[in-house]
Amino acid sequence: MNVAQMLDRLRHDPKFTAHLTTWRTIPARSARFAGFPEGLNPRLVEGLKQRGIHDLYTHQRDAIEAALRREDVCVVTPTASGKTLCYNAPVLDAIMNNPKARALYLFPTKALSQDQVAELTGTIEGLEVKIGAYTFDGDTPASARKSIRSAGHIVVTNPDMLHTGILPHHTLWIRLFENLEYVVIDEIHHYRGVFGSHLANVIRRLRRICAFYGSNPCFICCSATIANPGEMAERIIERPVRLVDNNGAPAGEKHFLFYNPPVVNAELGIRRSSVKEATRIAAQFLSRNIQSIVFARSRLRVEILTTYLKEAVRRMGKDHNLVRGYRGGYLPTERREIERGLREGRVMAVVSTNALELGIDIGSLDVCIMTGYAGSIASTWQQAGRAGRRHDVSLIVLVASSAALDQYIIGHPEYFFDQTPENAVIDANNLIIVTSHIKCAAFELPFREGEAFGLDAASTAEILDYLAENRILRKVRDKWHWSAETYPAEDISLRTAAPGNVVILDTSDNGRVIGEVDYFAAPMLVHQNAIYIHQSAQYTIDRLDLEDRKAYARPVDTDYYTDALLKVDLKVLDRFQESAAGEAMRCCGELSVTWLPAKYKKIKFGTHENVGWGEIHLPEQTMHTTGYWVEFPQEAQAAFAGGDEEMGEALHALANTLRQVAPVQVLCDPSDIRAQAMVRAPATGLPTVFLYESYPGGVGFSDKLYHHHEHLFRAAVSLLSDCPCKEGCPSCVGPALEIGAHGKAGALKLAAMALTAKPKNEQ
Repeated sequence: MNVAQMLDRLRHDPKFTAHLTTWRTIPARSARFAGFPEGLNPRLVEGLKQRGIHDLYTHQRDAIEAALRREDVCVVTPTASGKTLCYNAPVLDAIMNNPKARALYLFPTKALSQDQVAELTGTIEGLEVKIGAYTFDGDTPASARKSIRSAGHIVVTNPDMLHTGILPHHTLWIRLFENLEYVVIDEIHHYRGVFGSHLANVIRRLRRICAFYGSNPCFICCSATIANPGEMAERIIERPVRLVDNNGAPAGEKHFLFYNPPVVNAELGIRRSSVKEATRIAAQFLSRNIQSIVFARSRLRVEILTTYLKEAVRRMGKDHNLVRGYRGGYLPTERREIERGLREGRVMAVVSTNALELGIDIGSLDVCIMTGYAGSIASTWQQAGRAGRRHDVSLIVLVASSAALDQYIIGHPEYFFDQTPENAVIDANNLIIVTSHIKCAAFELPFREGEAFGLDAASTAEILDYLAENRILRKVRDKWHWSAETYPAEDISLRTAAPGNVVILDTSDNGRVIGEVDYFAAPMLVHQNAIYIHQSAQYTIDRLDLEDRKAYARPVDTDYYTDALLKVDLKVLDRFQESAAGEAMRCCGELSVTWLPAKYKKIKFGTHENVGWGEIHLPEQTMHTTGYWVEFPQEAQAAFAGGDEEMGEALHALANTLRQVAPVQVLCDPSDIRAQAMVRAPATGLPTVFLYESYPGGVGFSDKLYHHHEHLFRAAVSLLSDCPCKEGCPSCVGPALEIGAHGKAGALKLAAMALTAKPKNEQ
């Protein structure tokens, strides 16, 4: 049975269609060709034709022409549209015309790097020229590194390796930096928030070193569909880019279904498990030998789904190896073997985290099932792009969970299909991040008087003087030199704004490192007696040493996991901007956030019931970050008959709802933003709801939320109004214990006050 026949069966299955909120058909698209540009090396054109590429799509031709003219380019087309050729062609052309020319490729993951080298090697073999293309990452053996530095025409790496392994050792890479013609940054939409803010600083350091060696490379960036790809590329490379988005690649017909599992408890707003529903749907395709991919939001969910699907396959009398899991934590050899199995058709269903969202070559699958909303429109389309060959029909099913964000999206399909994808946000000049990279840059090359690093020259000099006062740098005449004994890049993770992570050590296995967590998240995740889960194995934390940045763990087998409860205090340090919003006031500024993990809950697997609690004994932590908040007038209290208690429930409910819809408004992960409600905020004494960033200094989400205030509150009202529960539930305002009996109604009252024009249901 093929996908078209399966679609027909689903259409006539009332038990299935009763739970659909939308069935969108995206029509097939024909290819648009444009031929090869003049000036492209004839041997390269011939080599491409031998590989079956007899013509270029319109976007490929435009991108290659712009790159040959030495313009910086950003190519934005869907998954599987041939973006790779947009940069491989100009790079190979440059090296064929000048054997000394070099190129640097940056991919966000090692798996993508391996993938690209395999494809490049295949293209190069057909050209009958000697071009060395190599990956250079943490897995590259020491014996191969020297030859890559001297013979590598194309060095394929990731931002982390460029940051710690290449730029600080630029004197070993003179041949690369003197002759660097092209820098390719693929999957640029992936570099949002903290990661993107770090990458922009790494690119500043790269360009600084290139200038020292006399080169000025051209940048070619590639992105999936986001609202501001050109702006994002320009913020990362800090130069104007030519945007190429006239996609000429063909696509087969796609069917996109939104499926909301049935309600099992209407009062509490609890629905049937999205994991079980996704398993049931995926099993139907497995039974008919239709190849599919199932996405899950967490590593734990991947393991649970894989287990359930393997059991389903065994019941069908088939080999359980037809189903494989795929996520971070698997060995590289195992991941390559799964990818090969998918391409060759030996694996019929793969269950993955967003690790397979990126463009790793796994062939084209027929069906994509998402267990829960991916967190952003851009990521959802990326995952959906995994299904569908160029001419065949494909199916995508989004199975919603009970989470408020999922329920908002599933209940508002028009928002998802009619909106442009979100804006990606970065802040390259976050003080903590830029200071970290100025240290790295000073280690690489001394700073000269009047030199600017992202900031203006005066601000750069201020930071350099501060580092000199702390004996990290030494100023001699008009230059700042590195003087500390440490090696700065190794202490700076590109994935977090906090310097250094906390490593988790298995005390039963000679202190083997089993994982690491962000320094600021450690008190929540690896406090004493916490259950830490890694590759489905459970560990209990015996001790957390924040000073030494180590958590000591040992294996256990429990039927519960832990969830820490935070006591948070906020202080407003500075108001950057404020303006009236209805009867309320919206603000954006700098906050001091002090938090103390007070106790933790033990939550049973499966039923999620609370089976106990314990106290956490750790010092309080303080972080300066940016936030967006809404202050309600003192008179708002009169609207609540129950006084402070009822007002507190309403503020809590609104804070929970806003935190759930905020990631839809700005392209960020739900964990990037935290919420706090106060009946009487310090300094003002006013009822206030705060949304603040999880990273020191913030990376721009707060400013975005401030300017999206109206959209944000309308989305919150829509989620609350459309939820069928009477008094609030996990799908809109959060757990009933936190928001009380009147939380939902109170949140709607407050939201109406903060809107310039009242929502229809309030007029």
